[in-house]
Amino acid sequence: MPAHRIFSTPFATVYPLYVKKAERKGRTKEEVDRVICWLTGYDEAGLQQQITKQADFETFFAQAPALHPHRSLIKGVVCGVRVEEVEDPLMKQIRQLDKLVDELAKGKTMDKVLRQ
Repeated sequence: MPAHRIFSTPFATVYPLYVKKAERKGRTKEEVDRVICWLTGYDEAGLQQQITKQADFETFFAQAPALHPHRSLIKGVVCGVRVEEVEDPLMKQIRQLDKLVDELAKGKTMDKVLRQ
């Protein structure tokens, strides 16, 4: 089975969509960055470097310094797919990120979004 198209999509093309979605709901770019950094272990400079070099999602997650140990607590449905049931590890990470941004945009507190 061929790899899913999102795997080779540059993270930099989806990142502004995450920010726009959050900002439409009164959240900030900084909050989106915090969520992404929480999940992946990137610091602000590392995140910007991945965006600048147009890393695809596969590279973005492969080079992530440390995926958060509590990412398994991310549950629910995003785009009609239950996050915890996704079998492909990369697709699961992408769906987890989507779910975190969705929760942020829906107005959840940062503590709840970051599973604290």
